[in-house]
Amino acid sequence: MLWISERVGIPLSEIEFKATLAQGSGGQNVNKVATAIQLFFDISASSLPEPVKQRLLARSDHRITEAGVVVIKSQEARSQEANREAALERLRELVAGALVVPKKRRPTKPTRGAKKRRLKSKAIRSKTKGLRGRPGLND
Repeated sequence: MLWISERVGIPLSEIEFKATLAQGSGGQNVNKVATAIQLFFDISASSLPEPVKQRLLARSDHRITEAGVVVIKSQEARSQEANREAALERLRELVAGALVVPKKRRPTKPTRGAKKRRLKSKAIRSKTKGLRGRPGLND
């Protein structure tokens, strides 16, 4: 079980792993050992609470496909197990971000005093700029 919080967890049976060859430098080890890990997690078929699923699917994250599958690739470490743990940690962070319910924005209006101060500063600025013209034209 991959625990996201105290009450929310993802069974490992819902997560699929695929080992692939890593890219980049690394010498002979990279060429012959499949150490990179691709993690696949289907959001809609998971046991996550419905609001969390909706928030995850609404995110504009490049790791979430159009079909609602999270794809995470990890190839930093030289061992398959370390890359697997890194991929699970990234999935945990992604889902933990969706657990937080965003605050609803309450629109506000500027106060009467704030409007007065703004208009007064605009008038002062206008006068300052007006005085920069040629003498005799501002009469």
